[in-house]
Amino acid sequence: MHKSIDCGSVRKTHMGQEVTIAGWVHRRRDHGNIIFLDLRDREGLIQVVFDPASAPEAHIVAESVRNEWVLKIKGIVSIRPEGTINSDMPTGDVEVLASELEIMSRSKTPPFYINEESHVDESIRLRYRYMDLRRPFMQEILALRHRVVKFIRDFLDSHNFVEIETPILIKSTPEGARDYIVPSRVHPGMFYALPQSPQQLKQLLMASGFEKYFQIARCFRDEDLRADRQPEHTQLDLEMSFVHREDILSLIEELIINLVDSVIPDKRVTKPFPRITYHESMDKYGTDKPDLRFGLEINDITECFSNSEFQVFKKVIEDNGVVQGIIVPGQSGMPRKKLDKLVEQARDLGAQGLVWIGFSEEFSSENISSDNIRSSISKYISIEELTKVSTATKASAHDLLLIVSGEKKMTQTVLGQLRNYLGASLELVNTSQLEFAFIIDFPLFEPGENEGEWTAVHHAFTMPKDGEAAKLETDPGSVIADSYDLVCNGLEIASGSIRVHDRGLQERILGVLGYSSDQVNERFGQLLESFDYGAPPHGGIAPGIDRLVMVLAGLDSIRDTIAFPKTQSAVDPLFGSPGPVEDVHLEELKLRIIDTD
Repeated sequence: MHKSIDCGSVRKTHMGQEVTIAGWVHRRRDHGNIIFLDLRDREGLIQVVFDPASAPEAHIVAESVRNEWVLKIKGIVSIRPEGTINSDMPTGDVEVLASELEIMSRSKTPPFYINEESHVDESIRLRYRYMDLRRPFMQEILALRHRVVKFIRDFLDSHNFVEIETPILIKSTPEGARDYIVPSRVHPGMFYALPQSPQQLKQLLMASGFEKYFQIARCFRDEDLRADRQPEHTQLDLEMSFVHREDILSLIEELIINLVDSVIPDKRVTKPFPRITYHESMDKYGTDKPDLRFGLEINDITECFSNSEFQVFKKVIEDNGVVQGIIVPGQSGMPRKKLDKLVEQARDLGAQGLVWIGFSEEFSSENISSDNIRSSISKYISIEELTKVSTATKASAHDLLLIVSGEKKMTQTVLGQLRNYLGASLELVNTSQLEFAFIIDFPLFEPGENEGEWTAVHHAFTMPKDGEAAKLETDPGSVIADSYDLVCNGLEIASGSIRVHDRGLQERILGVLGYSSDQVNERFGQLLESFDYGAPPHGGIAPGIDRLVMVLAGLDSIRDTIAFPKTQSAVDPLFGSPGPVEDVHLEELKLRIIDTD
């Protein structure tokens, strides 16, 4: 080894010992005759002192040293002089008095500061990712990711799971997004696909009798990206035989609670995790991934306006729409400028507008009058309607009621988005809190792009709940699936379901999704055939590792949890990918590029 101890591991107990350290120059300070360097390696920083009186040759070399040069230094550990101790550093009460210095590598001037946290354009960070990863912040995040994955492996091993790798080059099997495809040189005109998830493979492992399987799986989806998506991601893929839904949810709840306690104990987890049905989540929060760190629940107040003379509400109700609202406590005096911004946001999200009612200081259930409110519809709302609305929403003095009307799904979505915006902008969120919940009982299908078409809400291999299969052909939109998501702080962390293990039922579901018999045999034949040889009831779940680490670390983007991520346009600025390939490779693959201009 070039070093006898890590920079960040030097302590008072090493006082008087000669050590050899190596790392990057984090910061250099020249105080006249004495030169100070902070040397950095993965374990942290240590201050090094170059004194010309005791080490003249090393001092001469240190004069030329600059940030990010790689050095090897030999010296004696000493206690820092009184008044110079840095309590913010684990090594802040010691320093190394250098006797020898070797320059192992020189550095150009870095494209951004490594030794301080400052805003750097993400395109620059990703172009020089090997520099970005030197920053202590990024080192800590990737170390956290390591600890998360290690804990998961140890936990599942203790619960008798077997880790099994599945292929990356497989056959294209539809799972909700576009596949990345790989041409075969050996079989011209034929293609592999990169797995969106190992869905059929893990079900085949259950048919193989393994009963408890997992892997830290790489998954690939050619879909539009955003802050919490990447073209390639990592998930904990987990499948179990002879289980009910609650067996899987209890296992994951135990895993998550123990994981947080072990790797990031300063975060608080509310337990047990609530089980919330999909419809309850949509009704209360306007989304199937609610942020439970604050209230602002949606209230249905359609009945309050059943006889309204306000034409907007009247027409909505006549068209079988809904009137819904959220109470924002203490915000009745919100400035008109902010209210107008909320109205504009609601319109941008698809609503015709946003009605607001502010309840004044004098307002109470015993003192209801138009004089005690300020509202965008003051002259249209009756005392009777005010009474009903305040009762239904439990409105109090100083509260603000925001109302959206229209088609139910749109109304829920708009209020759900406004709820999240207000939770953040009004600082209602406790950032140290992790509010996990299981969302259960999703619909099995949702309408496709064309009239009469259906798509799977989760995927085609999800088991309908008991008694629901009878409606597959007659009323597919009402079929409830035995499926579930794990959500946390407004993000989906995992998705899973009890799987179909009966060939006839699986063929019926695929039929609803529009697959012909030939397509079923071509794309799913290997799985269906396994059902003919005795497949156990089974189910699973797949938490996303990138997204889980993002939540645990309190980050806004999964790109900061991945060593070498792509940009939001699926580009890697470091390698310049995707990029062209040489003609010889295209010829080997019997491919040619068609000019689409």
